[in-house]
Amino acid sequence: MTEEPSGGDLSRLRQLNGLAVIRALRDDKALTLTELAKRTGLSRASTEDVARELIGRGWVAEVEPTAGTVGRPARRYRFRADAGRVLGVDIGGHTIRALVTDLDGEVLNSATLAVTPQLGRRQRFAALDACVSTALAGAGVASDQIWSTGVATTGLVDGTGRVMLSDSLTEWTGVDLAAHLRRLVPAPVRVENDSKLAALAESWRGVARYAKDVVFLLAGVRTGTGLIIDGKLHRGFGNAAGEIGALPAAGWLRAPDHLRAWSGGKDEFEDVFLAARDGDRDAVRAVRRYTRDIAVGVSALVLTLDPELLVVGGGFSRSADLVVQPLRRELDRWCLRTPEIRVSTFGDEGVALGAVRLALEQVEAALSGGAELASAEIFGATGRN
Repeated sequence: MTEEPSGGDLSRLRQLNGLAVIRALRDDKALTLTELAKRTGLSRASTEDVARELIGRGWVAEVEPTAGTVGRPARRYRFRADAGRVLGVDIGGHTIRALVTDLDGEVLNSATLAVTPQLGRRQRFAALDACVSTALAGAGVASDQIWSTGVATTGLVDGTGRVMLSDSLTEWTGVDLAAHLRRLVPAPVRVENDSKLAALAESWRGVARYAKDVVFLLAGVRTGTGLIIDGKLHRGFGNAAGEIGALPAAGWLRAPDHLRAWSGGKDEFEDVFLAARDGDRDAVRAVRRYTRDIAVGVSALVLTLDPELLVVGGGFSRSADLVVQPLRRELDRWCLRTPEIRVSTFGDEGVALGAVRLALEQVEAALSGGAELASAEIFGATGRN
């Protein structure tokens, strides 16, 4: 004889049923009760009860019937992406960028602030706080309305949100970014390397969204990579996967020196590419030497992973017309198979979009009951608008 469910069991059952309905609606457009019941395996009556409660909590909305429909239309339901907000932050050497989005990742407001790599820790934290506050204010969102925050930064990051090593930013090694952001925005915070999050953005909504195995090249003043393997961001055992630039023989450390030599030692390379495009021989030679050095490390990654795609992003992607063809020729020399090379279309927002995706992964984990933001947000409190 089966025992009657206890109060706690019933509460957990309601939670699981609600999560099943939310997942179904997040994966599709508006669905009818019959379609929802079929996808979740619930009875129609149970589905209707759950949908009614989720509407009351603000997670689900009933869709208005299409004009001109004959007869009584079936009720249809959609997930409310405006039920919550997430924050994505990109902390770079020269720019800090913050994006506020809904639960579908649609950007509601953004803010950018120019900085320099030489800023000390306190000054960079102050700039970070100012940028985030501006983004929140522009979106009309209070800090306690943010459900999850994703943060991108240069350097190696551990699983707790602390920067283990940064040779690009002054006084940045050892900073606890997660703890600092939680003081500003009291929500779960996840922190990751910027190149990895740029790769995540490409796999989510960029030129690599239909590819399973991808090498992403962040080409700029600093060079980095992110690896997508079997459709997932690959971090490695110590979160250092893809850091081939640390190997001097890879050539990435010296590659920007060719561009600096033309620009008089400055880290502003736009003029080099403009001159090369206009046919300046010295500028063309500098860009080719830069590309040749970059190709060594890229070839090693291609030979190791045999990816479907190589995506070029970062600041230098705006000069892809000068970089991609020489890079392809070098890869043809060294690789058994040169993958398709595509250029990111995200411009300067790619890393921040990856940070948004990282925050949304936290929300999705919560919807599955495996992370913070768990059931209390769905059945223990009203939805936020």
